[in-house]
Amino acid sequence: MADKPKLLMHACCATCVLHPYTAAKKDYNISIYYYNPNISPKKEYEKRLEGMRTVSSKFSIPLIIGKYQKQKWDRAAVGLEDEPEGGKRCIACFKLRLFETAGMAARLGFDKFCTTLSVSPHKDVNALNLAGEQASAYFNIGFLKYDFKKKDGFQKTMIMSKQLALYRQNYCGCIYSRK
Repeated sequence: MADKPKLLMHACCATCVLHPYTAAKKDYNISIYYYNPNISPKKEYEKRLEGMRTVSSKFSIPLIIGKYQKQKWDRAAVGLEDEPEGGKRCIACFKLRLFETAGMAARLGFDKFCTTLSVSPHKDVNALNLAGEQASAYFNIGFLKYDFKKKDGFQKTMIMSKQLALYRQNYCGCIYSRK
């Protein structure tokens, strides 16, 4: 039997990784990539990272931790500060994180990459998929287009999160969504 393809799954937080991991693990050998320079303040970033470490340990999922590059995100958001939630600033944020994920996946020899961001009912799956496809083409690596919120994915991930008593944030992560 052939080995399953290797998938690098970008994750924004522990809660959002639960259902996507469960949905994809039968078809892929998954590693999680925690790269989120948008999260502010740093204390919030660390709190979410702690949750990722908990999930990684509990489910024996390899966890790769990207650098916290807040200045890089700040530069990506310049001129987009007044955009509404879900607008151009979010698209710039998706691109930043998915390009970084695609580059990491290519450097580490993964077959594909994806993101857990689509599990949220607040994220535009079409914008996510477009950013993923652009990153895929740039780094010549496969992108798994998946809308993880389908088939009650968001509800499933929330139930799992509660069962594990994981921290659940009340904003996307950036300083503008916090307001």
